[in-house]
Amino acid sequence: MDFVLSELCDQVMTARAGHKPLFVMGGGSKAFYGNYRPVTPQDGHCLLDMTPYRGIVSYHPSELVVTVRAGTPLAELEAALAENSQMLAFEPPHFGASATVGGCVAAGLSGPRRMSAGALRDFVLGTRLLDSEGRILSFGGEVMKNVAGYDVSRLLAGSHGIFGALLEVSMKVVPRPMEELTLVLPATQAQALASFALWRGRPLPISATSWTGGDEHAEGAMHVRLSGAPPAIASARQTIGGDPLDPDAAAVWWRALREQTHDFFAPGQPLWRLALPPTAAVLGVGPTLIEWGGGQRWLSGARDAAELRDAAARLGGHATLFRAGNGRPPADGVFHPLAPGIASITRRLKQELDPAGLFNPGRLVLEL
Repeated sequence: MDFVLSELCDQVMTARAGHKPLFVMGGGSKAFYGNYRPVTPQDGHCLLDMTPYRGIVSYHPSELVVTVRAGTPLAELEAALAENSQMLAFEPPHFGASATVGGCVAAGLSGPRRMSAGALRDFVLGTRLLDSEGRILSFGGEVMKNVAGYDVSRLLAGSHGIFGALLEVSMKVVPRPMEELTLVLPATQAQALASFALWRGRPLPISATSWTGGDEHAEGAMHVRLSGAPPAIASARQTIGGDPLDPDAAAVWWRALREQTHDFFAPGQPLWRLALPPTAAVLGVGPTLIEWGGGQRWLSGARDAAELRDAAARLGGHATLFRAGNGRPPADGVFHPLAPGIASITRRLKQELDPAGLFNPGRLVLEL
């Protein structure tokens, strides 16, 4: 691996000397996400392929910590954890067999379990980063309380590689649940949001929720996944009601939401992701898929970006064009414009970690 790391450093130094951008790439399964543009011949040899830098560096099942190189296939890591009845709590989407751990962290995406377990960034303990001067920087470590000032490791989660090339990441892992059960209940969108709000105030072992249906007035279906000890699940089942879903069908359902293979996520159509307070009411914007107890709402089809962002902002959230499909992205990028304070911090971090502006220009913020 020392040879691979040396090659990566040399490539960074060559790009810096030639004033060329560097596009950090893993398996490419999330290439659609962000302000993406294909690499052109005019860019030169500027694709920094991280996939050769792979492998689990250390794994301590008893300590619930794993350190892994960025190019490691995500499926490989999950298989190693499964052998010890452990998992990544945030249930990351793959979007393809080629997904890597580095791409997973750089994209910062979490799956259905995020509502109960927390987001990806909550599980990042430490990182190693290759900067624009060819230096290897280390942040954090393998324990929880080891950072003063900026927790740069967690800032790298969801940064889309604009600060440097992620080399390694240390993450907390968790035991797999003893038992899981998915319940299905009929409900309109308003009824589903009311139920989610009611359940949030109770000590129920809910690990994932979703609602799918037609428009805001049509009856659809709630799916509620319970995870934990059998007595807790049995008690929650009595409280929630509904019909149990066959375990295999339940696994297919949650995988379809995580990997966006459900019919709602029609390929070729623009897909908007709204992150909102779970207490936000029905939006009345057409067919919607709801996750995270109301905190994540998906809209498929062409939308007016400014109107959608304004509506999300008024509710205390934000809107992202997750997939452009066959449409054109907004002129100011696919992400909701950053608040002034966050934009200032992002610019300062970019200047500090990548003053040459080499890495993934424009991927997260168009002007960076």
